[in-house]
Amino acid sequence: MFSIRQAQEKDTSTILQLILELAEYERLVHEVVATEDGLRHTLFGPRRYAEVLLAELENQAAGYALFFHNFSTFVGGPGIYLEDLYVRPAFRGQGIGKAFFQHLARLAVERNCGRLDWAVLNWNEDAIRFYRSLGAVPMSHWTAQRITGDILKRLAGS
Repeated sequence: MFSIRQAQEKDTSTILQLILELAEYERLVHEVVATEDGLRHTLFGPRRYAEVLLAELENQAAGYALFFHNFSTFVGGPGIYLEDLYVRPAFRGQGIGKAFFQHLARLAVERNCGRLDWAVLNWNEDAIRFYRSLGAVPMSHWTAQRITGDILKRLAGS
């Protein structure tokens, strides 16, 4: 039986390893610039920008969910945005992904959040089927946008 718990600072290296595994799965490892020090500061420092849940089975990290609060003007209140959900291949099919969502749903209700949002890569059909089985609805009329790196600095006037 697996358990889900809130990550602690001592878990930082495990979190980074799981992030790298997710990036490899998503074919985006070339985009990872995260470091243990950076994660330690942003996840467990004076201002915590995100939270992490860890799933464990027999004292092994089986997966993680990283999330943070967002805000909906239409709802008039906070929501939870799930940035990453990853279950290691050896632990898939045991209900860990669903348990993460149940845990996040409970947190959302406890924290008076109006919704739980996340994105999925278009090619990840297994994940899309899983999300539909939970009752998720695609936001197909929205297109994600992003500004990073030098373009972000240029926009900031640097």
